[in-house]
Amino acid sequence: MMPSRPNLLSTTRLVLHALLSLNFILGMGIGALLLASFIVPQWLQAALGARPEAPPALMTGMRLIMLIGLAGVPLANLVLARLLAMVTTVRDGDPFIPANAARLQAIAWALLAIQILNLAVGAVCASVSMIYPLDIGWSPSVDGWLSVLLLFILARVFDAGTKMRIDLEGTV
Repeated sequence: MMPSRPNLLSTTRLVLHALLSLNFILGMGIGALLLASFIVPQWLQAALGARPEAPPALMTGMRLIMLIGLAGVPLANLVLARLLAMVTTVRDGDPFIPANAARLQAIAWALLAIQILNLAVGAVCASVSMIYPLDIGWSPSVDGWLSVLLLFILARVFDAGTKMRIDLEGTV
């Protein structure tokens, strides 16, 4: 038996609230790691698996990656909060409103910024790896870039559809 839409929307809202909380916790964790990198750098370096003879460039690279991670936290929050607002309009029965078109646009811009941050992590890894091996399993995300394009297009379609709906309501 298929779940009803209200149950699916309730589950979606619950998941988005959980993800917002996890995003906050993740940001706090990254911030704590960054702080620890200045207070007890040798401990952090050992905990992350770096050898004691690693050059200072390694810690600098790890700190840069932590800063990039911190920059991603508010972007992820923006995406999750906008999605939650859109789910609320679906639950309320009127998702085709101008605010949702603007939310999709904001999500697209935030995901674009996240993709750029992802490239920055790759650049840091590549530059540090010239001095000391730094393998964090980074790879570029073609899916992420395609998602950004899709969201920009969807935001435009949503905006045009919303305007058409408003025009149609005005003629009836």
